[in-house]
Amino acid sequence: MPLALAEKSCTPCRGGMPPLTPEEAANYHGQAPDWELLDGAKRIERTYRFKNFREAFAFVERAAALAEAEGHHPEIRFGWGYAGISLHTKKIKGLHENDFIMATKLDRIAAESMQVTA
Repeated sequence: MPLALAEKSCTPCRGGMPPLTPEEAANYHGQAPDWELLDGAKRIERTYRFKNFREAFAFVERAAALAEAEGHHPEIRFGWGYAGISLHTKKIKGLHENDFIMATKLDRIAAESMQVTA
């Protein structure tokens, strides 16, 4: 059985390689089904919902720590009761396996928090 994406670590992407094709992205999307494939499968995005600002901020802090540990940094926006994450690999102007690794790890953090309402 292949290793689940959430069990992998991001690998440095130096550019010069093609982004995932829409078909490849769709295959990875199966492990992160709550994320939206956007911009012709060049980006993925998800919004998490929380009970209040404090819980959203706590999630963002954990997401930031994960991003530093993995060396893969998403766009994060948040406010009262929500945190939105957008992932793509800038060096290849599209999606890489790393984006889906981060997505599944962020989903795990959100599920562990028990404060996610949707």
